[in-house]
Amino acid sequence: MTVTETVLRAGALETAPGAEWWRTAVIYQIYPRSFADASGDGIGDLPGITSRLVDLEHLGVDAIWLSPFMRSPQKDAGYDVADYCDVDPIFGTLADFDVMLAEAHARGIRVIVDLVPNHSSDQHEWFQQALAAAPGSRERARYMFRDGKGVEGELPPNNWESVFGGPAWTRVVEADGTPGQWYLHIFDSSQPDFDWTNPEVREEFRRILRFWLDRGVDGFRVDVAHGLIKADGLPDYTPDPEAGSMGGEEADVPYWGQPGVHEVYRDWHELVAEYTGDRALCAEAWLPTPEKTALWVRPDEMHQAFNFPYLETEWHAKSLRAVVDASFAAFHGVGAPSTWVLSNHDVVRHASRLALTAENPQGHGIGPDSPGQPIPEVGLARARAATTVMLALPGSAYLYQGEELGLPEVIDLPAAARQDPTWFRTAGERYGRDGCRVPIPWTAEGPSYGFNDTGEAWLPQPAQWAGLARDAQVGVEGSTLELYRTLLAERRAFALGAGTLEWLTGFPKTAVAFRNGDVTVVANTGADSIALPAGKVIAASGPVSGAELPADTAVWIVAD
Repeated sequence: MTVTETVLRAGALETAPGAEWWRTAVIYQIYPRSFADASGDGIGDLPGITSRLVDLEHLGVDAIWLSPFMRSPQKDAGYDVADYCDVDPIFGTLADFDVMLAEAHARGIRVIVDLVPNHSSDQHEWFQQALAAAPGSRERARYMFRDGKGVEGELPPNNWESVFGGPAWTRVVEADGTPGQWYLHIFDSSQPDFDWTNPEVREEFRRILRFWLDRGVDGFRVDVAHGLIKADGLPDYTPDPEAGSMGGEEADVPYWGQPGVHEVYRDWHELVAEYTGDRALCAEAWLPTPEKTALWVRPDEMHQAFNFPYLETEWHAKSLRAVVDASFAAFHGVGAPSTWVLSNHDVVRHASRLALTAENPQGHGIGPDSPGQPIPEVGLARARAATTVMLALPGSAYLYQGEELGLPEVIDLPAAARQDPTWFRTAGERYGRDGCRVPIPWTAEGPSYGFNDTGEAWLPQPAQWAGLARDAQVGVEGSTLELYRTLLAERRAFALGAGTLEWLTGFPKTAVAFRNGDVTVVANTGADSIALPAGKVIAASGPVSGAELPADTAVWIVAD
């Protein structure tokens, strides 16, 4: 092992100020239960991830982000954590994690883990202690317990709704068997919210951060980073029915984006800075504009924030140019990189989403009865083009497992197979997020398309997975996998992540055209072909012949 590898294995590779790895990295999200299953029980695991690191090295990513693998009853696929400092047995052991981390570092791949600070599982030791304790006790003060309204406290403390549907409050039965207080759960009733005004909660999460940093992780993706703090007095609030379930409303929402949350991240920033290796904090903060999102990445707070306004932008040239301009102005204005993303485990995959013809708020999902069904060919063409644009933008980018294969949303999952709490809490009114979480295909043949050797899968895989499997695409010219490999290699070769963007004029209104260093990028969001500038095409999202760029296609061009 080289000295560089040894330093990186320890998570201590330093870079110069302003050139930290997270400013330009391409980070690949792994949803562990759906990535690779070494045990054969139908649920992906840490040894499965380790076995596929060679494929991620081949793809060319700089880091991986693992969705939660901590101990959990799995009521919300691991986002209900019962023990923040242990691995759930379905995923393996802490020893398995250490092996995976070391193998990733040996391949030059950094590792970011998911942290869920807004809420715990109701099986967490603290919450069980709270249920057994009396109102007003130290144990209950760790969570958001409140007395109810009404003559006998029979009404919830306010009118807040759960992100997953239904009320955001559940009443407990006290030790003497009588109806008692209510506890807040912005998500499922099995996910009680912590009270972040409590110093004990803050100290516990400092301990958790240090536990994983001491093991050598390179950073944290922070779940619901715009939550944690609730408005004083917990005032009533009725959300915009057209807004996404995780936030994004223009209004001041009393449980999203409260100013006090920034104190938490300033504290975490100082803690993370004690460790060598440019450890990073990335915010999942669903906010309506880049300007508001940038508040989470001021110099003394987090390092990255997902650019959800960009993710939610339609395939429309004017809209794309506007959100890119707003993103650069906002993020660069506070010294942070723009962090681009098109898909993740909470949204309809962009190979389907970009071809929807009806409104589809975040978190609602799509199913066989949803309006505006996507045309697969259109969705894939637009997804490939959108990714070609995204990976040419300066800053950092996130990929979601399977998008490099062109995977669409799985729309026709049987009702009996669905597992998202949203499906159950809305009595099937919203399909939820299962469609983007189906185990991904590695081989065109064999059990579970190579997900494991037994044929088991926690969500059923569609027959179309055979044609989209990795081994059916590797080395195949024009495949989505090879497009991604080309884009990542050329992005690195031309240092596009550290570049600057210059908009180009003289193109039709349907075009997105810019220059980043030596690379000219042109995308056609319209229905008619447009003229291409002179030069050598080094990457193309679809077939290009002559000097015409077809609809829903994007290219990278360099001088001959």
